Amino acid sequence: MKKTVLLLIVLVFNDHLAAAGTSSDVTALATAYFAGGCFWCMEPPFDKEPGVVATTSGYMGGSVTNPSYKQVSAGSTGHAEAVRISFDPNVVSYERLLDIFWRNIDPTDAGGQFCDRGNQYRSEIFVTDTSQRQLALASRAAIADGVLKSQKVVTAITTAGAFYAAENYHQDYYQRNPVRYKYYRFRCGRDDRLEDLWGTAK
Repeated sequence: MKKTVLLLIVLVFNDHLAAAGTSSDVTALATAYFAGGCFWCMEPPFDKEPGVVATTSGYMGGSVTNPSYKQVSAGSTGHAEAVRISFDPNVVSYERLLDIFWRNIDPTDAGGQFCDRGNQYRSEIFVTDTSQRQLALASRAAIADGVLKSQKVVTAITTAGAFYAAENYHQDYYQRNPVRYKYYRFRCGRDDRLEDLWGTAK
């Protein structure tokens, strides 16, 4: 009797999952973390990539819990401006995300990125597991021995820690404030430097 009741419960539960469109073979989303200077500028190239579900601007790599933008921008917390990327690994690979990352930063700049100076604007890859670390190391070695062979690549690869989402007004800034964003990006000289490093394809 107990087995019959248990079987009925399982069948009802499975029917509920099926009705909700949920199944055991649904691919879980993966997460990547990158710091590449101003996080406003790091969201757009990932947002337009098929398979990327969401990007979030935030802070990572520091010692202060739940830091504010004011604290991070002052350079007193050890955090870098970073982006969290949620992606479907069946559609876009981590290797592809690494490629997008490199071509949207200056990995030879140890003092910040473009017009933004200071450790809080450093470039860094925050890996979540051994696989990501191996892929990140391989990709860094490839560009160091390839396109940027004559220059020193200084981008660090470290273990991901706590990520703190930035204030709401920073999220999707390039969409909410397109004129101000374009002016900032132009004034910062980001695209000119990227073209010098990587050519026109980013």
